[in-house]
Formats: sequence, C-alpha cells, structure tokens
Amino acid sequence: MLHGKVALVTGSTSGIGRGIAEAFARAGCIVVLNGFGDAREIERLRADTADRHGVNVYYSGADMAMPAEIRAMILDAVQDLGRVDILVNNAGVQFTSCIEQFPDSEWDRIMAVNLTAAFHTIKAALPSMKARGWGRIVNIASAHGLVASAEKAAYVAAKHGLVGLTKVVAIETANEGITANAICPGWVSTPLVETQIEARAAVAGITVEQARSILVAEKQPMLSFTKPEQIGELAVFLASDAARTITGATISIDGGWTAR
Repeated sequence: MLHGKVALVTGSTSGIGRGIAEAFARAGCIVVLNGFGDAREIERLRADTADRHGVNVYYSGADMAMPAEIRAMILDAVQDLGRVDILVNNAGVQFTSCIEQFPDSEWDRIMAVNLTAAFHTIKAALPSMKARGWGRIVNIASAHGLVASAEKAAYVAAKHGLVGLTKVVAIETANEGITANAICPGWVSTPLVETQIEARAAVAGITVEQARSILVAEKQPMLSFTKPEQIGELAVFLASDAARTITGATISIDGGWTAR
C-alpha cells in the first residue's frame, strides 16, 4: 500500500536515517534524502538506492538547524512531488557534559536539530496531509526520550520533548487520517557508535568486542545492538494500514533498556 507514497527522512545520509530511507525505498516509496556528507558519496547513495529498488530518490541538503531551510525543503517537496505522505524526523546531534560545564551553544544546537526541527517539518507538512486526508509522521526519539542518563541534559530534554510533541500532533490529527508516533531506540549499530566503541577500547586497553559488550550491558538486558534496518522496518510498519489506529505511541526498540 505504500508504493508511490512520498517519504521524506531527515538525517538520512548515514546511520539510522539511512536504514529508514532504505526500508521505505524497498517498500516502493519515492524517497527524499536529507543530511550532510561528501557530495559525491551522497549522489552515489541516492543513485544506488534508486537503481536497486526501482524508485525515484531525491536529495535535499537543508540544514535542520535552520528553520527557513526546513520549511523550504518541505514546501519544495510538496510543490515538486505533489505531496509529502510520510515524514520521518530522524536528524540528531549529541554532546555530553555535566550541566554546569555544558556549553550554551551546544544546548541550543541540540535543541534546534533534535526537537525544534521536527516542529518546523511537521508544521509545514500537515496542511497538505490534511488536504489529502492521509499522512504518517514518525519521530525517531530514543530510550532517552523515556529515561535519563548523566551528562546528556540537552539530548534527554530534546528527546523527551519530541515524545511530547508526538503526542500533541497525534491528538490534533486523530480524525484527519494522519498518525504520529515515536520510535525509541536503545543502542543501535551505526558508524558513529562503532567509533565510540573503538575509542573506549583504546582507552581501556581492551578489545573492541569487549568494549562493545560492556557498553551495551550498561543499559540493556538484551546484549544485542539494534540494526538501522530494523528501525526502518518498524517505521514502515507504522506507515502501513495495519498501524492506522496506532497514534501517539512511543514504540521502544531498545533490548529491554526501559523495562528496568
């Protein structure tokens, strides 16, 4: 049922977002990628995704910290492609520090990208969704949208805010043919996380595999990382007709992290 739908995924040139975009392309959606990176690598990714799945794939370089660029990205997609049926707010940044030493600039940056950007994308996308009587909004929150960890004040605050925003949108659109849900991942196997694991291993003088096991065990009863493609398949399910009465939900995919 998703064949031919337009899916826009922010922060989708790598990591979780890339896995989500891949899943929607596999489902037959027209996909709009967004994110930073080497221009040649992004073009290779765009063309490869289009070729493998036989769908049209586009790219927007809009900066998720810039409201005007965010609005332009959504409006351009509506104008050029006719609509944005599925909006996935995935773009995110991180910085860790105790609160008293947390730079104001990093707080502002994390709030802008992890929370405020979703407000602007949703606000811009909703009118056309309502006009057609169909839309799916999936916000990629985090286990940190439900629980907290030390030295992550901005990230935890932003992800809790994203969960709250999801619920408000769900309530306001409950009878418009639109759903809004939040996915809350735990540890996910991405290049960024692998780099962190390698750094921890080097500092501790242990193997990368040992560092990986220690990291996941700190939070999750299940000693396995989630893969980006698994989050992608969950997002596709939330956009499907099977999930048409699921709205305002926070779906944990966290190896039991928040079960404790």
